[in-house]
Amino acid sequence: METDVTFFALAIPAVLFAGISKGGFGSAASFAAAPMMALILEPAEAVAVLLPLLMVMDFAGLKPYWRQWDPRTSRVLIAGGVPGMCLGATLITVTNPDVFRLLIGLISLGFVVYQVSRNRGWLHRQKRVMSDRMGLIFAVAAGFTGFVAHAGGPVAAVYMLSKPLTKLEYQATTVFAFWATNLVKFTLYVMIGLLTWSTAFAGLYLVPVALIGTYLGVYLHRIVPEALYFTLIYVFLIAAGTKLIFFDALI
Repeated sequence: METDVTFFALAIPAVLFAGISKGGFGSAASFAAAPMMALILEPAEAVAVLLPLLMVMDFAGLKPYWRQWDPRTSRVLIAGGVPGMCLGATLITVTNPDVFRLLIGLISLGFVVYQVSRNRGWLHRQKRVMSDRMGLIFAVAAGFTGFVAHAGGPVAAVYMLSKPLTKLEYQATTVFAFWATNLVKFTLYVMIGLLTWSTAFAGLYLVPVALIGTYLGVYLHRIVPEALYFTLIYVFLIAAGTKLIFFDALI
């Protein structure tokens, strides 16, 4: 894997996007970095480079929320997330990069459709508390999408938003659950050969960018309208998702 000028030209803004999202605008849009980097790297390399950086961001946010999470919701997300990631690992080992690229593209467009539908009121928040059994289904889906595209947040949110969690409990549960599942994801990435010395060193160069993005997100949260930020994310995801889905026709 080459870390040339083209790599850094796209990787730096991609990691900044992720850091800003986690630091100031919720973590759901942080997965936008994956489709951005998948435009110049093989999809497996893109998610492998990003994983240690996302773990750095999660670790930085863990201490302020220590023991503030909801234990039951956390257990459901972790218990369902692990088999979901194993399913993702199995799929990746038996498919070619184009299928992987297609999945990232479809998840990108699906995220936009979901968020716009929710913002327009076409999808309503679950009024009844979702059972743990149903929560496990969403957690498995979150584990799968999280493994192939670092996009577990939006799926997990469907379950979490049905729970009577305070703002603090919601954020703390998200931070803790994804920190824990990312440790498992890291192990699986190593086991199936996604995370290599090459991707690790490429990610190491971007650690300062990840931290700057996280702190920048905290600052921008105060001065940039959330609607503007997410509009930019949606525009990019539509463009990147379309490019990834129609990769063969557009290259």
